[in-house]
Amino acid sequence: MKVTDKDVAYVADLANLELTVEERSRMLRDLNSILEYMDRLNQLETDKVAPMAQVSDRYGLDESRHGSDRFAYAIREDVKDGLRESLPHDVAVKNAPDTDGTFFEVPKVIER
Repeated sequence: MKVTDKDVAYVADLANLELTVEERSRMLRDLNSILEYMDRLNQLETDKVAPMAQVSDRYGLDESRHGSDRFAYAIREDVKDGLRESLPHDVAVKNAPDTDGTFFEVPKVIER
């Protein structure tokens, strides 16, 4: 599958973007490059690769554990001491520039 200039123009219109000719050309090149790379990845044999539970060592690992037990302690337990009360609704909308008393009102950003 290849992205065409017409596709880029259509998506830009849906996103309400005004792209210059140069930006459209660059977007066309980049999107096709991504699709080509995805095609290359789809050609890899992954049948014998086990699913991963964690992709990084961000939380530190317990090397003595195996499989998903190795990562289980990385998820923190809910503790009452760490929780705070939410801001009361009336206080939250009190200082809003525009509100109907229940909801925040914001300017319309997409006009069609």
